[in-house]
Amino acid sequence: MGNGFQFIDIIFFAMIAAFLVLRLRNVLGRRDGHENKPSDPFSVPDPKETADENVIQLPERPETVSADADPEDILAGGLAQIGINDPSFNPAGFLDGARVAFEMVLNAYVSGDTATLKSLLSPEVFAGFEKAIRDREQAGEVLEDTLVGIRVADLVEAYMDGTNANVTVKFISEQVNVTRDDNGDVVDGNPNLVIDVTDFWTFSRDTRSSDPNWLLVATSSPD
Repeated sequence: MGNGFQFIDIIFFAMIAAFLVLRLRNVLGRRDGHENKPSDPFSVPDPKETADENVIQLPERPETVSADADPEDILAGGLAQIGINDPSFNPAGFLDGARVAFEMVLNAYVSGDTATLKSLLSPEVFAGFEKAIRDREQAGEVLEDTLVGIRVADLVEAYMDGTNANVTVKFISEQVNVTRDDNGDVVDGNPNLVIDVTDFWTFSRDTRSSDPNWLLVATSSPD
C-alpha cells in the first residue's frame, strides 16, 4: 500500500510540473528559431540605434506605375523609400546641397577645373564634361557663363535602384552665356542678356556606402 501511495504522489507531482511548464510556455512564448529576424536588406541601420530596436521593413515597390497616378504621390513614395534606406536623408537639406552642387559644377566646367568635376560627377558624366572642355580648349575658345541666380530648384523624381538612391532636381536658373574666340570676339551668346536655363539633374548615392556624398549621374534639358 505504501508503495502504491508513493506512486500516486509521483504521478500527482508530475501532473503539477507539466501544468506549470504549459503555463510558462503560454506566458513566455516558444522559441522557433526566428526570434531575431535578419535586418531588411534594403535598410541602413543608424549606428546609434541599439540592436533590440524594431527594424523598419521596406514596402514592396510596384512593378509598374499607373498612367493616371498622381505625380506628387509617386514622388512622395520615392522619397519615403529613400528615407527608409537612408534615415539621414532630408529632402530640404538635399535640395540645399543640390543648389550648391549646381553652382560648383557650373563654375568648374566654365573654368576647366576637371579635378573638382571628377569629385562631383559619375565617371560617365565626367567623361562628357571633360570632352567638352578639351574641345573648347583645342578650338581656342573661352566660355563665360555667369550664374545670376537659381530661381527654381524642385524635386521631380525619386526612386531606389537596388541600394542606390536616385533623386532628380529641376533647376531653372538665370545665366549670362558667352563664348569668345582666341581674339576675344563673341562667337556665341550675348554678354548683355540674362536668359532662363532649365536643367534636369539626377543625383545618386549608394545608401550602403559610408560616403555621404551624392554624385551627378545624368543631365538633360527640355527640347
